[in-house]
Amino acid sequence: MRVDPARIPPSFGLRLPVEPGTWLRSGVADVLWLGPDEWLVIGDLDIPRSEDVAVTDVSALRTTLLVAGPGARDLLAHGCSLDLHPSVVGPGRCAQTMLARAQVVLVAREDDEFWVLVRASFARYLADWLTDAAVDY
Repeated sequence: MRVDPARIPPSFGLRLPVEPGTWLRSGVADVLWLGPDEWLVIGDLDIPRSEDVAVTDVSALRTTLLVAGPGARDLLAHGCSLDLHPSVVGPGRCAQTMLARAQVVLVAREDDEFWVLVRASFARYLADWLTDAAVDY
């Protein structure tokens, strides 16, 4: 979804995170900040059309992999150049990055749990890479 946050219609019923690299729960959807005027909305939500809001359905584009547990950060850091320390990428944070040469969006959830949003065409490759790399963690 692309929109100027100042021009979002009041009837929209969707809160947008405005701090870079953050996400929040808004009703039945998770909303991720991807850029100054770009958000990824995850959930079963009918977003009303408006001349001020551009909405593109990309639901078939990505697959979600769940990486969780005490070694989750170390595992992800093995294939990612981001500083994944909890003080930098803690709950409520998200980031677009490369993980094992695949473009992903990392979503930090609670208790060392991450959603890894990856293009469907790379999902098998990344799942295999994570499985193989997890042996060390």
